[in-house]
Amino acid sequence: MQYLRVHEKNPQLRLITQAVSVVRSGGVVVYPTDSSYALGCEIGNKATMERIRRIRNLGDDHNFTLICRDLSELATYAKVDNQAFRLLKSLTPGPYTFILDASREVPRRLQHPKRKTIGLRVPEHPIAQALLETMGEPMMSVTLTLPGDEMPLTDPEEMREQLGKQVDLIIDGGWGGYEASTVIDLTGEVPAVVRRGIGDPSVIEG
Repeated sequence: MQYLRVHEKNPQLRLITQAVSVVRSGGVVVYPTDSSYALGCEIGNKATMERIRRIRNLGDDHNFTLICRDLSELATYAKVDNQAFRLLKSLTPGPYTFILDASREVPRRLQHPKRKTIGLRVPEHPIAQALLETMGEPMMSVTLTLPGDEMPLTDPEEMREQLGKQVDLIIDGGWGGYEASTVIDLTGEVPAVVRRGIGDPSVIEG
C-alpha cells in the first residue's frame, strides 16, 4: 500500500500522476473531497468495484457515485433537463451528490439495479480536481464510512491503520470532514433531499 502526503491547496503534479497510475492499474484509492474522505477507483472496473463493496459492506442496491471534473462531464453520464441543469449549475462544484437517470455512457453495473439511476458529483477540492483532471475521466466513488461507523474516517493515519491491507493508496491531504455530501434526487417531478450532509439542503426547500 502506498501512502502519499499531498499538499491540500497546491497538489504536487508528480504525486498526482503517481496516484492516477495506481487508479488506472486497478487500484482502490482513498482521497479527500470537499465533504469527507472517499474511496475511489477507475470507472467500469468490476473487480475493483467489488473490493470497495467488501470494504464498505455494501449491498447490490447501493447507488454508486461518479466523481466528475465539471458540469459538462457530468452531463455526459446523466440525462439532464433544463430545470436540473439550472440547479446543477448553481451547486457545482460543491458538496452535493445528485441522483439522475443514467445515460448510455454509464456501465450497467454502476447503475442502481432497479431504477437505472446514478449518483454524480463535482467536488470543490484541489486534490480531487487534480486527480480528475489528470485522469481525463470520472472516478467511481463512495464515502469512506466503514461498517458499523456513523461518520466517515477523518484522520489519514487512522485510515492507514485500518485500511492498510485493503486499499492500494491513501492520499493524505490533511484531516477530512465529518459529514458526507448532501444527496439530492433529481429524477422526480421536484428535487428531493434524500440525505442531509455538509451541503445546505435549503437550496431546494425554499
